[in-house]
Amino acid sequence: MSTNILLMCGGDGSEHEISLLSAKFIEEQLKLTKDFNVTKVVIHNHQFMVDDNACGYFDAQGDFVFGDEKIKVDCVVPCIHGIPGETGDIQSFLNIQNIPFIGCDAEASGYCFNKITTKLYFDALGIPNTPYAIIPLKTEQYKTVALEFFDKYKDIYVKAASQGSSVGCYHVTKRDDVWDSIVEAFQYSTEVIIEKNIIHRELEVAAYEIDGELKITNPGEIIIPDNLFYTFEEKYSKNSGTITTVTPENLTSEEIATIRDLARRAFVGLKLRDLSRIDFFLSKEDGILINEINTFPGATPISMFPKMLAHNGDNMADFLAKAVKKAILEKK
Repeated sequence: MSTNILLMCGGDGSEHEISLLSAKFIEEQLKLTKDFNVTKVVIHNHQFMVDDNACGYFDAQGDFVFGDEKIKVDCVVPCIHGIPGETGDIQSFLNIQNIPFIGCDAEASGYCFNKITTKLYFDALGIPNTPYAIIPLKTEQYKTVALEFFDKYKDIYVKAASQGSSVGCYHVTKRDDVWDSIVEAFQYSTEVIIEKNIIHRELEVAAYEIDGELKITNPGEIIIPDNLFYTFEEKYSKNSGTITTVTPENLTSEEIATIRDLARRAFVGLKLRDLSRIDFFLSKEDGILINEINTFPGATPISMFPKMLAHNGDNMADFLAKAVKKAILEKK
């Protein structure tokens, strides 16, 4: 008996195209499981579009209808980076429809997508992270907060609180630019966070559940040329000079153990599920700091999650198959 999987991708956020690249890889991996029947749906202009451009919808029974076809959906794979996947919106919709899906639930997705709530959780869990200040409103009060924060550190990042892939993010080294950058960031989010710039190595781990076990990989490293900020363009451009490796040099066993322990504490403490990529800074001045959590990490040809999973002795096809079957079983 076949298992009908709806592979959702796209979304109308800034990472739409990257989601499509990830979905292509994930579709290939899902189809390696013989009894999986995969239908790919692209979310675009607030509609569910199937490959042949037919517009689909969920009926009253939760079945997916497009053209002359009607599919009883056994499980959804929400391969959506940023809005509306990592925000928890799709997960809430699927919960209402009582349709199983893999990955983090709505609440954890929303917490991790918002940089402010993520940091508040880190603080509550005792997980070290970059010094920050929250700017919830464009008022004189918070302008003073921002300028005092800048005066303390002299080198900061201004970030839209709820955006992915470095969208709405600005490196600020001049006091006169602080508030202008914050006003700009407010165009991308209803809240803004400012952080101390950390001179660092950028390390990442894959954290994933398989066969009832939470696995934390050894860290991989993102090596960015000339200490540039890891912008959206630098991440995904064909001309990117960034290098990734799953075998970083000059990491001590103690550093690796600390990173893995913090990743495990974050995964459990924020109640993540199935998969995540957890990013760290390693700094001479500030030590090991957790930076952010991606609740549906990229799976493009240059993405770290599938590389780290493979280096850890697992593979995406097996991981996805087991995650799908677990999601279906848990809904019964």
